Amino acid sequence: MTIAVTKSRVEDKLYQNRYLVDPGRPHITVRPHERPSANLLALTHVCPAKCYELNDKGQVEITPDGCMECGTCRILCETNGEIEWNYPRGGFGVLFKFG
Repeated sequence: MTIAVTKSRVEDKLYQNRYLVDPGRPHITVRPHERPSANLLALTHVCPAKCYELNDKGQVEITPDGCMECGTCRILCETNGEIEWNYPRGGFGVLFKFG
């Protein structure tokens, strides 16, 4: 008996989700900073949707489109005030295909 093992990537699974953008009303914002803290820099690596990245000035920026609303950024940065996080308005945000 042969068992077929299929490998799937996180990116392939994320592709199944849909995201309804709320133009001009992002649910997450990064507060202005000159140099990012270690936690803010960590978001560029640990955010599962890869929403955070460094810009040319060495500051962390967010593109909230595609955010999975998992709360990783809230745990790392909301308590120290580096980000402002709110739930998206009703009907907007991530739409999980498989529940």
